[in-house]
Amino acid sequence: MESQRNISEFIFLGLSYNQNIQIFCFVFFLFCYIAILVGNLLILVSIRCSPLFHQPMYYFLSHLSSVDVCYTSSVTPTLISDLLQGRKTTSYGNCMLQVFTMHFLGIIEVFVLTVMAFDRCAAICKPLHYTIIMNRTRCNLLIVAAWAGGAVHAFSQFSMIVSLPFCGPNEIDHYYCDIFPLLKVACTDTYITGVLVVANSGMVALVTFVLLFGSYVIILFTLRNHSAEGRRKALSTCGSHITVVTLFFGPSIFAYLRTPTTFPEDKIFSLFYTIIAPMFNPLIYTLRNTEMKKAMRRVWYQKMFSDEKHN
Repeated sequence: MESQRNISEFIFLGLSYNQNIQIFCFVFFLFCYIAILVGNLLILVSIRCSPLFHQPMYYFLSHLSSVDVCYTSSVTPTLISDLLQGRKTTSYGNCMLQVFTMHFLGIIEVFVLTVMAFDRCAAICKPLHYTIIMNRTRCNLLIVAAWAGGAVHAFSQFSMIVSLPFCGPNEIDHYYCDIFPLLKVACTDTYITGVLVVANSGMVALVTFVLLFGSYVIILFTLRNHSAEGRRKALSTCGSHITVVTLFFGPSIFAYLRTPTTFPEDKIFSLFYTIIAPMFNPLIYTLRNTEMKKAMRRVWYQKMFSDEKHN
């Protein structure tokens, strides 16, 4: 591998050259990152410390929050620190590690969102058999399958990128190591590699999105036979999930289901699935979910009262 490259680092061009815009972005993304950590950790602790953890929907939600924290932490701290630096660099090894981590955690999130849609479909369409269909063993297997799928996908993407020679330009027009910008600076014809990347990442995003869309078509069809109150409750729960799916999948499909090239808009769309979606997930799942809000109040009130007693 050493003979195929003579560069030891990559230089990020970042979001903007304007100093004022960089300062604004630093403050904004620092706020976003703190909100992501606080919001998702709040959901995670509230679910783990309440009976909701034994319900499949909230069991999957706790895993989604965990993945969100890890996923955004693989890119956002670097973005924030780079905004204060004149020269934004990363080593070759860290760049390859980021490629693997982003695709590993990103596909896990895709699969967890798909599993959550399957869970809602089973709960609404087969309510009498729901506890049998979504027993804890099956839930654990679905999460293990999501992690295994993420590993297979990430290793395939990583193996294609790490085998490319990098011997000339090392400036990446992005704020993190993404595949298409790396293909642009490789010292070889990357057309076939780009097609394979699209076939892998793009088709995974498209197929899972079609499955998600199909599951909600089935849910809406089934809700015709429910009472008005049942429809309202089901749509409230599903609406949260649909909003999260749209925020994450829309930009992801644009980023990977297309010809293997780069566009100036790529960095803006990447912000949606790396920072914006993880930040809004806790708000979407708590503000529209009565059970979640009750659990959070109960868990944190108990913690406050127990602290007061100890004092």
